[in-house]
Amino acid sequence: MRAVQDQLIRRRGDRRGGRRHGLAVAALAVTLVLASACTDGGKPSAWQNGGDQPAPPKAAATIVEPAADAKDVPASTGITFTAKDAQETSVELKDSAGKAVEGGLAADGKSWLPGGALKYGETYTATVTATGDDGRPATATSTFTTMAKPGKQIRISSFLGDGQVVGVGMPLIVKFSRAVPEDYRDDVQSRMTVTSSPAQEGIWHWVSPTEIRYRPKEFWQANSTVSYRVQAGGLPLGGGWYGRADLTVDVKVGPAVIMTVDNKTKRMTVTKDGSVIKTIPVSLGKKSTPSSSGTMVVIEKLRKTVFDTFEELGPEEGYRTKIDYAQRLTWGGEFIHAAPWSEGQQGRVNVSHGCVNVSMANGAWLFANTRVGDPITVKGTERKLQNGNGWTDWNMSWEQYVKGSALPYEPPTEADPEPTGEPTVTPTN
Repeated sequence: MRAVQDQLIRRRGDRRGGRRHGLAVAALAVTLVLASACTDGGKPSAWQNGGDQPAPPKAAATIVEPAADAKDVPASTGITFTAKDAQETSVELKDSAGKAVEGGLAADGKSWLPGGALKYGETYTATVTATGDDGRPATATSTFTTMAKPGKQIRISSFLGDGQVVGVGMPLIVKFSRAVPEDYRDDVQSRMTVTSSPAQEGIWHWVSPTEIRYRPKEFWQANSTVSYRVQAGGLPLGGGWYGRADLTVDVKVGPAVIMTVDNKTKRMTVTKDGSVIKTIPVSLGKKSTPSSSGTMVVIEKLRKTVFDTFEELGPEEGYRTKIDYAQRLTWGGEFIHAAPWSEGQQGRVNVSHGCVNVSMANGAWLFANTRVGDPITVKGTERKLQNGNGWTDWNMSWEQYVKGSALPYEPPTEADPEPTGEPTVTPTN
């Protein structure tokens, strides 16, 4: 095609150039007519008669970023593109050796992300191919070079580890070794994904400049599997700092063990997958040191520990006591724990310093049947739980929690059974 177009351009230029060239072209045309008559019975060819050239492909593709020949591109870069009138669009990224980079389409449908951070100081070529309903592809390419390895890197870590089994109230917790400026949090959050089976609606919530958490709209469904990923390797995080590496964690949610404590009855009700499995007498905090009312989750479990409150309460009120079957609920020191000294008051009167006291036998039973992330709701005490005093993600309404996201909240939509006519994007590995 390109050769034919070039000849046509030269012919038009010859006409402008003078009569001699025009005669040469006429002679060429006569020769073509004679040749044509010998080969196809005299039917004129489209090329000879100046017929219409094949129309360009209906679809069009453009790579927006990285720009062609760009240098010092962050290793976190994705391929941002546009595809016009495309029924199908594929994206391919290859390194300087021609090896394909694995990746997939981002949630926005307008960019493609590599499976991990790219190599520093490497040259890559991105190709976007868009195919319209005419079946003809249109391509766009961009060759770029990533930046050298930065000297200032921020470490990203997860509270949970691979294979851990957690309670249905467990938030996903990701921490940064250095504060992430507010202007960069949406970039970070756009690179954070959560996949659960079965699928469940949820959102990320910035607790502080160094910590972000994720919770579903309702408690995790029992026995779910959850995978979360932070693609922050090489990602600019402000002030010349970059993410050190990507992070991926796979966990499992256990049975739905939920504890509810009612100050009015001085009883804890424990349910498992919706059925009551135990009712336990408790003693809560006395009036001078009341327990907090609100929804908390088990933060840590300590088979044996020592409570030392002399520094906090002073020599008159302070105490140092060995404790069995302790389960932390707040950073301020509220626990569920065995308290054999108050078994006579449990179920009748509050005598603790804010903890949920249970008998030695019930403490052992709870310790054996609960796990980190199991939720507990305390009702009817003189003090409300302060958000931030523990993993208080469930102490906020969904509407409050959504406000902590750096990205606008978009409720999930049900799949449309009818074709939408929108182009599909097929990542190539």
